[in-house]
Amino acid sequence: MNAPFRRGACPGLSQPMPTGDGLLVRLTPTGATIRPEAFIALCAAARSCGNGVIEVTSRGSIQVRGLTERSVERLAAMIGRIDLPVSDGPPVVCDCLAGLDGEEVLDAGALAAQLRGAIASVSFTADLEPKVSVAVDGGGAPHLDGVPADVRLRAMASDGRVYFHVSVGGDAEVAQPIGAVASEHAVEAALHMLDVIAAGRARAREIVAGGGAGAFRRAIADIRLDLTPPPLRPPSDPIGTHALRDNGMALGFALAFGHADSTALEALARAAASAGGSGLRTAPGRALLAIGIGKDRAAHVVASAEELGFIVRAEDPRRQIVACAGAPICAAAEIPARALAPGLAGRVAMAGRDAPMVHVSGCAKGCACARSAPVTVVGLDGRCGMVINGSARDRPLATLTPEALPGALSRLAETVRRLRVGDESAAEVLSRLDRAQIVRLFHGEATGA
Repeated sequence: MNAPFRRGACPGLSQPMPTGDGLLVRLTPTGATIRPEAFIALCAAARSCGNGVIEVTSRGSIQVRGLTERSVERLAAMIGRIDLPVSDGPPVVCDCLAGLDGEEVLDAGALAAQLRGAIASVSFTADLEPKVSVAVDGGGAPHLDGVPADVRLRAMASDGRVYFHVSVGGDAEVAQPIGAVASEHAVEAALHMLDVIAAGRARAREIVAGGGAGAFRRAIADIRLDLTPPPLRPPSDPIGTHALRDNGMALGFALAFGHADSTALEALARAAASAGGSGLRTAPGRALLAIGIGKDRAAHVVASAEELGFIVRAEDPRRQIVACAGAPICAAAEIPARALAPGLAGRVAMAGRDAPMVHVSGCAKGCACARSAPVTVVGLDGRCGMVINGSARDRPLATLTPEALPGALSRLAETVRRLRVGDESAAEVLSRLDRAQIVRLFHGEATGA
């Protein structure tokens, strides 16, 4: 349904991606703290070389927009002069407070650094699909259970020793368990997983779907241990206050709809620095963490962030909406997803906090949210296709004009709030409505629900 062209490579400095507002470059942070002066320099580079818009992705990568072929070269030279902890090669993501969280079993940042070095030295890296990634979870409070990855390593302690649970092909809920390895074999195990993926010339989930996980298990048969996999954890939220092991604090803020002007980001970095912060880290969920803020200055930094337009509260209605850049920013988009998002958040908020989470996608690629959502709005020839409990690739139940979208979502959200029983999710409530009822809600007709 509406199958789009999907780019095969990630848009790094050497391979910027053409979009509707120029070229886009993605930078993958290593997980280390970005010092305030380095972050400020990055913001200045985004304004000098691009249109000043900086995005933080769902995995915590940084994107700079509005570049030209010539300005990409200038951006690369400027970044080369900045002490910016970013990496090339397959993304190796670690938890956002690695090395700082008092609850972590092991410093995932240190292991991730070892793994990046090992990946750079093996020959099969060139055979990996461009979007293959690894998640290294140190077992702390801000975790990576909700972040999809081809290879997952999660630290766990047992009988006074540290082990890593290995799984492949998705987030923690759907990934295929492979087994456990001792901590000293973690890098070796990850390399073996990547070797299997490279040999299959596919993503891990595709290899598992096509032939099972046997090849992965055989690859670590000599170091594999049969330990009980760790349980899923409640969702991890970067927004709010996080205690650090040195008695300092980290303050989490989200970028509304995943983007912000570099001027506002620079002001946030300066506010954090003035409060004694050591710098910023990106976090999955399109968020930033101000690291090392003193307790007596935290309220000032939060107030500054809110004034600058960042999301500082978990219940902010803008969090109910996930939106891509949309038209005309993205050349593939059929609707102005990012421009529609603020008005939709307001309508959802009117219906209460139990309103459904909405994914607004400019086209069927679904870049902003690959998984199923209670409500997905997908651009189709300038109109809004409405998908319930599905993704942007699924067939819509109905299509609406962009002008009709706010009212339709408000009615749907109000229905969810009214029909919800106990701790039912929005998706569960919507699954109880039949197709005809939902279509009538979209068009403002009485449903009897």
